[in-house]
Amino acid sequence: MLKLLQSIFGSTKTPGRYPESLVEMAIERTLDGTYPRLRALSDYRKRLREPVIHAIDHVIALVDSIPSPISASSGAYVEDARLGALFVSKEHMRELFVNDAELSEFRARNRLCSDKVNALLLAEAKEKTIFGMELIDGLLCRDVPQITVSFRNHRLIDPSAEEEESRRQLKRRAFDHLIGLALSRIIDAKGARAELTQQRVLMRSKLAIMNKGGWAFSDEPGKVVAPAALQAELEKIEAQLEALTVDESSFSGQLEIVAEVMAKAEQWMWVETGELYLDRLNIKREASHPDAKRLVFSELHDARGHALMALFVSIDPGELPEKASLSETADRLLNELGPSSYPRP
Repeated sequence: MLKLLQSIFGSTKTPGRYPESLVEMAIERTLDGTYPRLRALSDYRKRLREPVIHAIDHVIALVDSIPSPISASSGAYVEDARLGALFVSKEHMRELFVNDAELSEFRARNRLCSDKVNALLLAEAKEKTIFGMELIDGLLCRDVPQITVSFRNHRLIDPSAEEEESRRQLKRRAFDHLIGLALSRIIDAKGARAELTQQRVLMRSKLAIMNKGGWAFSDEPGKVVAPAALQAELEKIEAQLEALTVDESSFSGQLEIVAEVMAKAEQWMWVETGELYLDRLNIKREASHPDAKRLVFSELHDARGHALMALFVSIDPGELPEKASLSETADRLLNELGPSSYPRP
């Protein structure tokens, strides 16, 4: 599938026009990620061709809409309010980077690379109501309701020394995420049929394994699973599915679900421009507030309700310290946070 990654998602060809051989590879990847037994339908290629091409066009446009990388250096932390909102401190930012699973794996594979590394930074935003002090009409008032915004579950995905290569990988990931959404849609549809409970359980297991293998934007950070082990688990599940007795007439409906998700890809996964006005303590403010800073992020959304703040960043490996232990990182962060200096999640 490396050819698929480089030839389609790195292409500058006219949208909707790709070599037929590559379109067929994308169709086969779609079935591998959903339900391979749908190949029993003689017309599956014909039915999936246009929807898959539409999905390819969508994920290319989606990833290309994310702004160019910003520097995530110590100096940029002071200058760019988005980094100041996302991380407690520049030390916190560096420690999260150095302990990030995907970045660590990339650096291990490219030990001689001293160039800056581009990656997509993802984080979950969480709002919380607190009661603090506020200056109102010249008077200092206590117990004023305030909304704080904190960011958690930071992770870097698809790091690369070249922005173009990182975007290619993100496009492949976005396409795979659509495939995972189609699989989840089939699982939901099967839920109405009690006799297919066993299949549903197996397919849920498959979806979980796919997410751990990097098929999604929304999987948990810090989990690295060997590709060979993932492949073995997927093959085991496929063998169990093959052994089940299935109503062949349901295959057509399942293929229709896959085709519909791909044909309406923009309804299943999209990017919005997110705008926040925060002060230095990450308290939400009106745009007119004197302490408010306007922060603009890309927001990744999907039809399953996932929403992630996204920021393309450029990281200088030379700035990163040696990898710290979890206990050292926790102790340092607690010391930096103090009793009330930053809104806790």
